[in-house]
Amino acid sequence: MTIAAMTFDERYRAIDARDARFDGQFVTAVHSTGIYCRPSCPARTPKAANVTFFPTSAAAHEAGFRACKRCLPEATPGSPQWNLRGDVAGRAMRLIADGVVDRDGVPGLAERLGYSDRHLTRLLTAELGAGPLALARAHRAHTARTLLVDTDLSMPDVAFAAGFGSIRQFNDTMTEVFALSPTELRARRRRTSATPGRIDLVLPVREPFDAVGLFGWMRAHAIPGVETGEMTSFARTIRLDGGPAWFEVRQDSAGRLRLRAELASLRDLAPLIARVRRLFDLDADPTAIDAALSGHPELRSLVQRIPGVRLPAAMDADEMLIRAMIGQQISVASARTVTGRLAAALGEPVESPSGPAVLFPTAAAIAERGGDVLRGPGARIRAIVGAAAALADGSLRLSPGDDTLEQRERLLALPGIGPWTADYVRMRVLGDPDVLLPGDVAARAGAAAAGIPSDATGLTAWSTRVAPWRSYLMAHLWYAAPVTQAWRAATPEPSPRKDDR
Repeated sequence: MTIAAMTFDERYRAIDARDARFDGQFVTAVHSTGIYCRPSCPARTPKAANVTFFPTSAAAHEAGFRACKRCLPEATPGSPQWNLRGDVAGRAMRLIADGVVDRDGVPGLAERLGYSDRHLTRLLTAELGAGPLALARAHRAHTARTLLVDTDLSMPDVAFAAGFGSIRQFNDTMTEVFALSPTELRARRRRTSATPGRIDLVLPVREPFDAVGLFGWMRAHAIPGVETGEMTSFARTIRLDGGPAWFEVRQDSAGRLRLRAELASLRDLAPLIARVRRLFDLDADPTAIDAALSGHPELRSLVQRIPGVRLPAAMDADEMLIRAMIGQQISVASARTVTGRLAAALGEPVESPSGPAVLFPTAAAIAERGGDVLRGPGARIRAIVGAAAALADGSLRLSPGDDTLEQRERLLALPGIGPWTADYVRMRVLGDPDVLLPGDVAARAGAAAAGIPSDATGLTAWSTRVAPWRSYLMAHLWYAAPVTQAWRAATPEPSPRKDDR
């Protein structure tokens, strides 16, 4: 059942049961107290007559409610709806999290989505109970609360990193949203041994969470010089609006996920957190996905063996397209070699906490010199260079806020891009949960191992029964392939994650 389809009574039963599975997916506003809570709030269940449910905290803010000091509803994973939905609201929420409103204002967001400012505001207000400015404001407040509680950043740095235009705006917003001043929120700070000036914070995640598979995936695809994958950590460099950045996601001894980052500009922190959450699919609803997939006898054992499978996304849309095109019809190991060579030749050298590194080359650099570095069939090289040129001159634009079918059509219109590449890109860039790659060799091997049709036509027909979760079906089929089974068997399972509230 999707959250959007839940009735009032179903939501009320969820809060009466204090069901943590719904944390972050809606909030409960209580008229008698003027506050809103996460569904699992331990406070006494309010009377149904006093309750209004909102899809976002921004909508609750706009209606005059404040966040509960006891359950801290902002300290939860985000709603999976913004990854599942391909409508304007879902696309807008992904772009707002990526910092588009902070960088380009509402006009920039509206232009990306193909609407006027006024019409977009009407659409979002009708659908989500708040317009783009209010949604962006709520996102800033959430980021600021996280930084106040989890880092040693100064108050001005927290305000700047969260996207506030002034200290006064920061103070007023935090007090209005949380009924606590920034200083009072800072008093709740977790004591850590973090290095001063370095970002180190906990990333909330819904259980179950397949850390072994996700870190294994990252390790297998890591580009030498750009990315480093280990059994319980992944680190890389990334080019953001304010300059180069480096981050590491690791699983600590308590089983929690932690983000460590160093940035050229603190303004990039909120977009970085949003991108990392997409990269690791941290806002997914694994209970709903697992229940839907395990309802089919052929998949039940796969889900039982690996609960909480996640769908790796992309840190950078342009980079993902180039990597996908390089990876066409060659092995993962060969693709790593080629992209590593490309990065070493055309990437910008940077220093990271682990030593010398490089940034993945810009589309302009690949368009200009990629032909001198890439090896292989001439047609494939021309296709990669041509795609890079389209990205560099703006004739092709990719972002997590794209409409999934429009993005696919734009990609298929480019020479050298076929259905596998176009679909793989939208799976990774958009986090589209319902993409099937019937021609993928590893997935077909996994299908054969699972006892479902492994030919392209048969797999396509069979897969319709698991819509809208075919991307997660793909993940299970990849993990069922013999080559993946080998490295999973050699990887120790992590310890259970402790509650990080």
